[in-house]
Amino acid sequence: MTTDPKALPEADPHTGNREIDPITGYDSTGHEWGGIRELNTPFPKVALIALVITVIYSIIAWVLLPAWPLGRDYTRGLLGLDQNEMAVERLHRVETRREAWLAAFDDPNFDSTTADVTLLARTHAAADRIYQDNCAACHGAEGHGGPGFPVLTDDYWLWGGDPGTIAETLRVGINTAHPEARYAQMPAFDWMDRPDRLALAEYVASLPSGAANHDSAAAILFEENCVACHGERGRGGLMNGAPSLTDDAVIYGQDPDSVVETLRNGRQGLMPYWSNRLSGAEINLLAVYVSNLGNATEGGDP
Repeated sequence: MTTDPKALPEADPHTGNREIDPITGYDSTGHEWGGIRELNTPFPKVALIALVITVIYSIIAWVLLPAWPLGRDYTRGLLGLDQNEMAVERLHRVETRREAWLAAFDDPNFDSTTADVTLLARTHAAADRIYQDNCAACHGAEGHGGPGFPVLTDDYWLWGGDPGTIAETLRVGINTAHPEARYAQMPAFDWMDRPDRLALAEYVASLPSGAANHDSAAAILFEENCVACHGERGRGGLMNGAPSLTDDAVIYGQDPDSVVETLRNGRQGLMPYWSNRLSGAEINLLAVYVSNLGNATEGGDP
């Protein structure tokens, strides 16, 4: 049996028992697993240099930066840096820059403000953040509303959709404890005979589709009890807090069962007032943003 001499490790010429890998030139440790020999590979110099640099940096950082805890305190370091103070300083710088453009909404002329495309583009991100933080939970992220909360993207408004009126609604709220709050209530018609209530509910439910019979007894009931708030044939637009009953954005639902529930028990929603949380300029900025939600939804300018 012969063996290829090139496949065997070379013997050390001095000791005679030192095995050297013929490819890498590294010593073998003498360990072998499944035909694989373990080489005595030296520690990489790059890793050693990185380790030395890390240790040196750590020592410098311990001396210059806040590092060592001392019970309830800590070492300040030679530079005396404080991340809390740095964060507060940066926040003040941001607020200073923000106040510069927010000042345009302190006492705005809404006609010129809404026409200033450059200003709206600059403030859109901030206005959207205010809306998402304070309004989206009820009215939806894009203003599409939900059960019990009005849609903000159509042309039907309880109190008016111009920025000035929206700002006033935001400032005082609806049915709130604010001394200047707007008030709106759908009274309960539990006194009405059940057959009349059911007929009236069917009539109201048919208004959005245009299939309502305006010559019916139910239409007379509507004129006698509902027109004063909801307008002729339920078109709304009286800006008194009563919604239109002819569109698809009905606050509490307009199927017959939902209308019967509304007639039986009444409704009284709550729109919080934001003057205790937002500044006047932020309210005005938000009002401009909300007034433009319909345009943004349709792909227009924000």
